[in-house]
Amino acid sequence: MTMPGPVREQPFRVQHDSASVASLRAAQRHYGMDWLRIAAFGLLIVYHVAMVFAPWDWVIHTPQSYAVLVPPMALLTPWRLPLLFAVSGYASRKLYDRSAGPVAFGRSRAERLLVPLAFGMAVIVPLEMWVRVMETGYPHGYLRFWTVDYWRTGTFYGREFPSWEHLWFVAYLAAYSLLLAGALALGGARILAAMDRAVAWLATGRRLLWVPIGVLAAMRLALLFVVPERQGLFSDWAGHAQFLLMFLFGFALAGAPGLWPTIHRNWKAALAIAALAGLPVVATEMIWPGSAVPPHAIMAIDRACRVTMAWTMILTLFHIAETWWNRDHKWRKPLAEAVFPFYIIHHTAIVLIAWYTLPLNLGPFTEFALLLSGTMAACIAVYLIGGRIGWFRPLIGLAPKRA
Repeated sequence: MTMPGPVREQPFRVQHDSASVASLRAAQRHYGMDWLRIAAFGLLIVYHVAMVFAPWDWVIHTPQSYAVLVPPMALLTPWRLPLLFAVSGYASRKLYDRSAGPVAFGRSRAERLLVPLAFGMAVIVPLEMWVRVMETGYPHGYLRFWTVDYWRTGTFYGREFPSWEHLWFVAYLAAYSLLLAGALALGGARILAAMDRAVAWLATGRRLLWVPIGVLAAMRLALLFVVPERQGLFSDWAGHAQFLLMFLFGFALAGAPGLWPTIHRNWKAALAIAALAGLPVVATEMIWPGSAVPPHAIMAIDRACRVTMAWTMILTLFHIAETWWNRDHKWRKPLAEAVFPFYIIHHTAIVLIAWYTLPLNLGPFTEFALLLSGTMAACIAVYLIGGRIGWFRPLIGLAPKRA
């Protein structure tokens, strides 16, 4: 079967007043971004399986950690999550262009994100939190834990409650989407025009390459020794300073196709910079493994290299998505739809399978294969079975079935 070639956009023009251009942009689907999103979430599942064996702090671990995993995982860590926010921002702009305005956009984002977040925290996350307290001596079974002890606040058996565990990404994305919807409701035309002006300015020369690196590094270093590096919607200021900008970049790019030639022009330099920035990141993880804290100067260099690598890898991967992956295939649509249910289920599936199989001492290769295959089987089962139940679909992040 012959695949259609990449969709080539027209040069950058600010035309928010043109209904025909807006309609055309809304109708276009960037298949490359779909494939990039699928690949990113697939890589995330493999990454979380590997965390069971890595020397870093995680939910559950093998008795022995494997330092050989540090270099490849350290090279993935700086950009895997920023990439997801950038791709989500791109998809959000496409959704906004198809919506009947900021209020409708905000409502649709709330329904698609907050409903599965609430379901996940009520049904999926408790299984994971049960394993967490079991590790520290909790004496009761899951039924007692879910009906009585899970619904508490504060510290319990060394764990903080309530918790959304891996669903923090959904919470962050919902917050960014709703904040953006509110801002667009107050000044949509002005905000979109400002985005276009910023994009046009960045499209000149090498600005798209260097300016974001400078801004991201400056903000990261300014916050490094001022606020703790702690996950939380109202405490992770270092994370928000990076993730929110990535989300807004993806949103702006989806409305400014004229920026693609600039990305294509800078991708080789971006890849080279990413490779160079990755060296200090890997070296820091190797010399100060696990929870060891490096000196402040080394930590500052490491954090600056991380945000540099995140930005340059996003430019590189966006170039790949636009140049080579922007074509449809029969597997794209179901895989793209399955991403969100897979994300909701995978983390807890890994933890449960590891909890029951690690005592069997199967060996690292067998255990890894079991964790990966078992997790994928659980995700596929939830997607295929849950996707056929109309009322269950929104709970796992799927759109309601059409009549």
